[in-house]
Amino acid sequence: MGGMSENALRGNLPELSVGELSQQLKRSIEEQFSYVRVRGEISGFKRHSSGHLYFALKDADALIDGVCWRGQAGRLSIRPEDGMEVVATGRLTTYPGRSKYQIVVESLELAGEGALLKLLEDRRRKLLAEGLFDPERKRRLPFLPRVIGVVTSPTGAVIRDILHRLADRFPRHVLVWPVAVQGETAAAQVAAAIRGFNALPEGGRVPRPDLLIVARGGGSLEDLWAFNEEVVVRAAAESAIPLISAVGHETDTTLIDFASDVRAPTPTAAAELAVPVRAELIQRIGDAGGRAWQALTARLRHARAEVEGLSRGLPDPVALLRTKEQFLDDRTERLANAAAKLVPDRAGRLDGLAARLRHPREVVRDAATRTAHLGDRLARAAAHAVRGHGTALERVAIRLDDRGLRQAIGRGERDAVALGERLRAAAAARLARAADNLALRGRMLDGLSYERVLERGFVLVQDAAGHPVTRKGETRAGQRLHLRFADGDVAVQAEREGPARPPAPVQGTLL
Repeated sequence: MGGMSENALRGNLPELSVGELSQQLKRSIEEQFSYVRVRGEISGFKRHSSGHLYFALKDADALIDGVCWRGQAGRLSIRPEDGMEVVATGRLTTYPGRSKYQIVVESLELAGEGALLKLLEDRRRKLLAEGLFDPERKRRLPFLPRVIGVVTSPTGAVIRDILHRLADRFPRHVLVWPVAVQGETAAAQVAAAIRGFNALPEGGRVPRPDLLIVARGGGSLEDLWAFNEEVVVRAAAESAIPLISAVGHETDTTLIDFASDVRAPTPTAAAELAVPVRAELIQRIGDAGGRAWQALTARLRHARAEVEGLSRGLPDPVALLRTKEQFLDDRTERLANAAAKLVPDRAGRLDGLAARLRHPREVVRDAATRTAHLGDRLARAAAHAVRGHGTALERVAIRLDDRGLRQAIGRGERDAVALGERLRAAAAARLARAADNLALRGRMLDGLSYERVLERGFVLVQDAAGHPVTRKGETRAGQRLHLRFADGDVAVQAEREGPARPPAPVQGTLL
């Protein structure tokens, strides 16, 4: 009977088509599982050219397909990857075309912070091994950048805090590159902004920044995940412009912090690192200028006191010059007198020497006379020797006698000229030696002159007749004496010798 009721029940069931059954299943599943959270490992991830994401979530017991439509994919907080353990939130539905059920993902997050941190640590080690975090790659920040480029969201409080802090410290020209700081597209936009600033040409229409700031406010690890993506870290490491990372709060750490040149704990702190305080610089410059002026003034005072101290130990230059002028006048006068006396003396001596010299003509006449005398003697000797040998021999002797006479006369004239030249050279040399000897004796005489002794402070004492007084016993009381100094004479009167008393000024009349 029970079997009959079962057959009757089967006969009462409506007959459904495959499509009708699929639709009923679809409605049933969507109504019962309208919103679910599923934890599993991503497998077979694929991004379609349409922008939709397809993957599967699996665990040790089962597998479920997942899909994320293009409009929602751009708002995901993480970028899905194979092997990533995630928690997917969405609606459960079916795909009648293949009799499969799937989850339509609306949000995606890593399953637990531990898994997220493990992924972050693995990526950090990979990039560290490539040398992207080496300290040698980091550049010094410019002391006062002309243009600052900021990569951040244009609508958040971060940009307002940075601009306000820059205005308070030292206003600078700021270029903002607006980007999304959260979501699936955030990483690509931040990397493109960093590379875009670096691609600006020097001296172009848009000024190239001297410093970059990549900033974002605080948030969870998932919210800041875009700044842990490789594309952002590599762009920061490749930046030729010095870069400050200011992502999250002071306790937040992202991988861009390791690749940047300087990490700031907050966006406001990044602005403080970017520029100095203008008022402090003005005060420091003023203080430095004041100290420099004080040091210069003190140095000048010290130098003036030193020069004044040295000048007190120096003699009066005017007095020195006057003494030298007087010395020069004396030497000039003596030189003029010596020259006037020397020239007539040398001329007289030269005349005496010239008077002792014989004129060349006289020498020639004497030589000719001696030659004629010798010729006569030779002629007489020759006549005596050839007497009796005939007229022809006499003519030969006469011709020989005439020719010998002429040769002797020629030799006499040449000897007389040579003797005259030697006499003139000897006279000039002797005159030069005499002039040098006279100049030397004049210098010696000047050095021994009593006038030089007077210039050293001594006095020449003379009596009324002009005779030198060299002994005390040669004076008598009341005797008139003349004291000769280097610059003039003074008449004095000798007094009686008495007890010693302090010397008094000499009373006399300047001659």
